[in-house]
Amino acid sequence: MKKIIATEVRENYRVWLRFEDGAEGEVDLSVHVGKGVFAPWADYGFFRKATVGESGRTLTWPGELDLCADALWLQVTGKKPEDLFPNLRQNCPAY
Repeated sequence: MKKIIATEVRENYRVWLRFEDGAEGEVDLSVHVGKGVFAPWADYGFFRKATVGESGRTLTWPGELDLCADALWLQVTGKKPEDLFPNLRQNCPAY
């Protein structure tokens, strides 16, 4: 399980992240702005309040809005869930 160790909110709803394994990069979250649970992000000031969750397992905002570190790591690295969770390969006959 991945842990976020640093974050920086950037322009246009992008967030730079560094993970404890050394992976780092930027994630574009603009496609979610104003939709469903992400409605508060329509206020860019609110979006800028992103912080690393207490255990490093989430990127979080006030009001219990958060994103999983594993999912963000997959976006940053371009890897597939099977790369992070090798047991998924064992359960899928396509591998």
